[in-house]
Amino acid sequence: MQVPGRQRIMIIGQPGAGKSTLARSIGDILQLPVVHIDRIHWQPGWKERPSEEKSALCQEVHQQQEWIFEGGHSKTWPERLHRADTLIWLNFPLSVRAWRVVMRTIKHRGRSRPDLPDNCPEHFNWEFTHWIWSTRNTGRNKMQAFYEAAPDSKEKYQLRSQQEVDQFLHDLTKQTHADK
Repeated sequence: MQVPGRQRIMIIGQPGAGKSTLARSIGDILQLPVVHIDRIHWQPGWKERPSEEKSALCQEVHQQQEWIFEGGHSKTWPERLHRADTLIWLNFPLSVRAWRVVMRTIKHRGRSRPDLPDNCPEHFNWEFTHWIWSTRNTGRNKMQAFYEAAPDSKEKYQLRSQQEVDQFLHDLTKQTHADK
């Protein structure tokens, strides 16, 4: 059973913030389908989809009645936000995010993570590491501007620590059980 008003949830955050994990947790609580942008962005074998194809796939998701959609392809964010009733921004410090990326790389080394297509084995990637570092401020600033510009009609949550995420999930679980 869903919590009224929570049928389409948009989650944004930089790499390692915990978007996929949070999306799965919320999906379990609210019984909503979860969409990971990495499954749209990548094809098997780490082959990146063309931008137009990614946009079309995102639009297909946006049109569905229920979803938790985590991740980027920011050119489709305005449409996603228009359809969403809830926006969650995971605004974690670089040190936490970098540690999490290292740990997930070790944990899934040689295998595809659950939020990736098959045949995308996790491995250390200098290009990705450099991108995390070089977008640490610009990416955050872009998300902050997007978050702040979101209409007041949307439920908005900015979570800055694992403790805040845990409290959010606890409250959501409690609210969901109270609504039954």
